[in-house]
Parts: sequence; structure tokens; C-alpha cells
Amino acid sequence: MKCFYYFKDKYRNKEQRSAPELKEQEKFDFSGAERVTKSSCSSASPRGIPELYEEKGHNLRVFSFTELRRATSDFSRLLKIGEGGFGTVFKGSIKPVDGSDNSILVAIKRLNKDGLQGHKQWLTEVQFLGVVEHPNLVKLIGYCALDDERGIQRLLVYEYMPNKSLEFHLFNKACDPLPWKTRLEILLGAAQGLIYLHEELEIQVIFRDFKASNILLDENFKPKLSDFGLAREGPVAGDTHVSTAVMGTYGYAAPDYIETGHLTAKSDVWSFGVVLYEILTGRRSMERNRPKTEKKLLEWVKQYPPDSKRFDMVMDPRLEGEYSIDGARRIAKLADHCLRKSAKDRPTMRQVAERLKQIIQDSDEERSHPADDKDIEVSENDPIEPEEKSSESGSSELWKKRMEHLAKLGERVESVSRRRFMILQRANVSS
Repeated sequence: MKCFYYFKDKYRNKEQRSAPELKEQEKFDFSGAERVTKSSCSSASPRGIPELYEEKGHNLRVFSFTELRRATSDFSRLLKIGEGGFGTVFKGSIKPVDGSDNSILVAIKRLNKDGLQGHKQWLTEVQFLGVVEHPNLVKLIGYCALDDERGIQRLLVYEYMPNKSLEFHLFNKACDPLPWKTRLEILLGAAQGLIYLHEELEIQVIFRDFKASNILLDENFKPKLSDFGLAREGPVAGDTHVSTAVMGTYGYAAPDYIETGHLTAKSDVWSFGVVLYEILTGRRSMERNRPKTEKKLLEWVKQYPPDSKRFDMVMDPRLEGEYSIDGARRIAKLADHCLRKSAKDRPTMRQVAERLKQIIQDSDEERSHPADDKDIEVSENDPIEPEEKSSESGSSELWKKRMEHLAKLGERVESVSRRRFMILQRANVSS
């Protein structure tokens, strides 16, 4: 599947560009030329990304290819920190604009030399990241565009994110597991980044490639969305969607978008639902090396609904029980809402973020006020089978009924008893 259409006009300028200039054809393709319907009052429509970029793009720094070669020790394999279909990412060190001696660590993405298709992906990122600005979006520092006898060179220079990606920590068994609260805070930060794109810009932006590998983490594990190569402007006033060629990552793209090519902000919400389940389970959306019934994450978790007794079977074993079972059930229910078949039935990202905030707050309160014996006494104060005088065999039968009843109570007080058990264990170890 191709990720981008080729430009009709080829670039013949062999010199370093001082800024990525848009041709009229590029503006047309980039600003949503594939919309299903046109606004009847286009003159009153908000400015698109190309127009906003012309206003804000001057804030980006233009690097020479020589500068970036030097910054990466000639693109040394020892400095490679990532690789994908787009190309390779290197850790680098650049001099600040003010000329001081304090070097700045950066991530430098060098796109593959795949002709004009690579140029369009590069151009998309430059323009979107040249316009957006939010604590939960990765910052683009600058770019490099060079055409010479060796072909085209397209590079992007980002702020350096020392803790790599959510994907790296979630699925890499060599890493320490992400704590429960950290996972929730990463989810909330990523949701706030999507809210900004969907609601807080002059034009709506649909990310279109939301997944764990595109959530980068800074030194404090604060999340920032990265890789805007597939981002698109959302529908303008009066339109319900934009119609595009289907692009994205298998396992994360919404089924309605795959079937119709109709792209909306709710397509991002679906992808967010997939990542919610990845956070809970520690599993990727697709794992081909697992048994047939477990290959597709969303099909596997259906066997363990949030309100079922066996729900904890889906939880990431690396958490070792250090999580709120009630909070986990609520996260799963939120994921199910995001994954509703009909796009209009899914929540907005703002609604998702509000629910996440409440779950985090409730989880904090659970840790601040651990259950005591009184909690358990109240939970167990339900009516039970009356005890009867009987023979030894009757006592055995009564005991069996009592244990069955306690098993039912156990489902209700599962989170309480688990916490108390772990506290007692720690006390025994330390004594």
C-alpha cells in the first residue's frame, strides 16, 4: 500500500533550499483536495495548514547537509536510535543558534531516498510540525532539503526524547515494566495531544497514525506524539469527513475508515482504544507468534469482558498485581467505547481525557486510603445460608456452602484483599 501520491512536477533545483516552498499543486493536494463535499462558503473557511505554515514556518531552523553529517558522525550506526519504513533516526548533537558552546542533543530523521514519495512525507511533517505547538507534541527544531547528483536528501531535526517510545517500554521484556500510574499518565498526556489537534487549532488535524511507537517519552516519561507523515486536515464546516486513500498501520486503523476511506477525528479515537488495551495487556495489537485465538488483541480480549470474573486474565503479568482492578475494568470499558463500530457512537477525545482523569484520581485515592478490616467486615455482612445443627457430614456440607459464598464475596473485594495480602507479605519480609 502506497503511503503518498507522487507529485506531478519534479524538482529540478539542485541547490539547498532556504525553506520548503509549496507549489500550487502541492497546496492543493495537502489541504484536503480529496474532500467528499465542498463548503458552500469557502471564502469564509479557516486557513489551512499551508497558509498557517507560511505565517509560522520561519521559526524552523534550516540546516545544511554538512551540519547534520557532522552532528551524527557521518550518520554512524553507533548513533542509530530508530528505523522504519520512513528511514533511519540518529542521535545527534548540534550547536545552538546563539553560537554558544553548549551543544543540544537532537534526534535526526533521515528519510529513505525513495523519490518524490519521500519528499511528500517530509513536507507533510515540516508543515504540520511547523504550525502545531503543544506540550504533548514532539517539537520540530528544523529540517534539511538538498537535491544534488546523489539524489534527494530529506532530513528532520527533532527534540531528543531520552526514554524512547511507549512501544519500547511496553513490549520490550528487557526493560523494567511501566508502573500502573505511569501508564495512565502517558495515556492522559497522549489524549491531551489529540484534543489539541482535534479541537484547539484554527483547522482540525487528524493524526491518522496513533500507536504506541509514535508516543515518545521525555526524561520524565511525559508523552509526546511524533511522526506526522500521515496527518491530514479534518473536514471543514459543513462536511462530515474527508475522503482519502486508506493509510496507517494495520491493527490500529478504524474499520469504518478502512471500508469507506472516510476519515474523521473518530478514526483517531478508535486507534486510541487499541492502545488502551495494549496498556492493559502488555500485548501488541497483532502478535503472529501467539496461538490462533490470541493473535489479534481485540478478538482475544472479547473473551474476558470488563465485568467478568476472569477479566484479570487480560492484565499484563509484568504489573505483578500492582494495579487497581477497578481502574483496570474502567479503562477496558473506556476502550470498548472508543472501539464502537459506528464512529458517531464513539466518544470525543475530550470525553476520553475526562474519564481518564477521573480514573487516575480514584486510583490515587485508593492508594491514599487503603482498606482496613472494617471495609472487609462491611463487605462480608451480607446474608448467608443459616447454620444448622447436623452430623459430621452435615458440617462438611455447611462448610462447602460457606466457602462457595465466600468465593462470591471474593469477586467483590478482590482489589481490597489483594492489597492487604501484599502489605502483609512485605511486613513478613521486613520483619
